[in-house]
Amino acid sequence: MTDVLERPHPLIASDRVEGTAVRRPNGERLGHIERLMIDKVTGKVSYAILSFGGFLGMGTNFLPLPWARLTYNPKSGAYELDIADDELRRAPSFRADKDFDWGDRSQEAELHRYYGIPPYWGGF
Repeated sequence: MTDVLERPHPLIASDRVEGTAVRRPNGERLGHIERLMIDKVTGKVSYAILSFGGFLGMGTNFLPLPWARLTYNPKSGAYELDIADDELRRAPSFRADKDFDWGDRSQEAELHRYYGIPPYWGGF
């Protein structure tokens, strides 16, 4: 069993993704992945929730990112997000004390339009 765990493979457990750094392509740290949102029917990862800002959990913002917007960089062991500061400030986000309304498909559609990424459920 140890052999299976030590050999490289393309899959990763969700608890190993949570907490992983998110950086810009130049290496600047933006935050970390707080959690993943997985489509119940297909089993595919739909979003990564980026935690950024704040101090000791106070004032933290959460940015729901379409999973397709992130790129994994094996050299840095981090996910990369090519995003300018002004785009980051304008991006749909929510505070730690108020969750995103995942039951509102129009909010999700707005999120995908903002990033120019087709929705995981099709459309656009």
